[in-house]
Amino acid sequence: MHRFAFTVAYDGTRYQGFQIQRTGQTIQGELEAALRRLTGESIRVAGAGRTDAGVHAVGQVAACAIRRPWSVVDLQRALNAVLPPDIAVSEMVQAPEGFHPRFSAGSRLYRYRIWNALVRSPTERLYSLHVARPLDVAAMNVAGQVLVGEHDFATFGSPVGRSPSTVRCVHRAEWVREGCRVWFDVEANAFLRRMVRGLAGTLLLVGQGRLAPAEVGERLAARARSQAGPSAPAHGLWLIKVTYPPLVWEGGPGLGDK
Repeated sequence: MHRFAFTVAYDGTRYQGFQIQRTGQTIQGELEAALRRLTGESIRVAGAGRTDAGVHAVGQVAACAIRRPWSVVDLQRALNAVLPPDIAVSEMVQAPEGFHPRFSAGSRLYRYRIWNALVRSPTERLYSLHVARPLDVAAMNVAGQVLVGEHDFATFGSPVGRSPSTVRCVHRAEWVREGCRVWFDVEANAFLRRMVRGLAGTLLLVGQGRLAPAEVGERLAARARSQAGPSAPAHGLWLIKVTYPPLVWEGGPGLGDK
């Protein structure tokens, strides 16, 4: 078998997330259909994250195994020729032995994007949340620092897969403003289901003056979903990058960068 790993970028607007569902189009489904069209094989694609319906990505990582030999260049070119225009394979390498895009990952970086202006932006409407009320980014950053480190994040998300654990380690949580654009970068070893949207929605309350920064720590400690703010809408969320330890991932343009 010939194993490949690749970075996938996609506009998630019309998809039911990355993972195949009983109904609706998914990114995984489109990738597998494209591979089947090219190879005649039923090929399973694994992804690093299960991004929700409507969530976008520039740095999703996926992997597959193919019986027929293909060069990296030829397979990437062929996939991009048959994939829908809102999905693209931006990088591809031969995967090392034992590599799994989800279980081998060291961290994931998500970004939640906001258009913070009185007037909405037609060009950002599918990719950023419009918030007309001015946001206090400094206060949001103070609140965000409470999240850094290993904590039980049960307030902000639910377990993924078979593991009941809601403990995760957040490496950084930072808000940035550039003009009308405001975004929240959060990197962790892994995330709970809808955790980033729960964090973003709660910190938005701080930015709007509806919640004191110190209260975020209290809500985190409560470990109760009822203590989180409204979950931020999916269309503002982006999977930016997945990183891998050097001993797990030696090569590949960008995929193994720390």
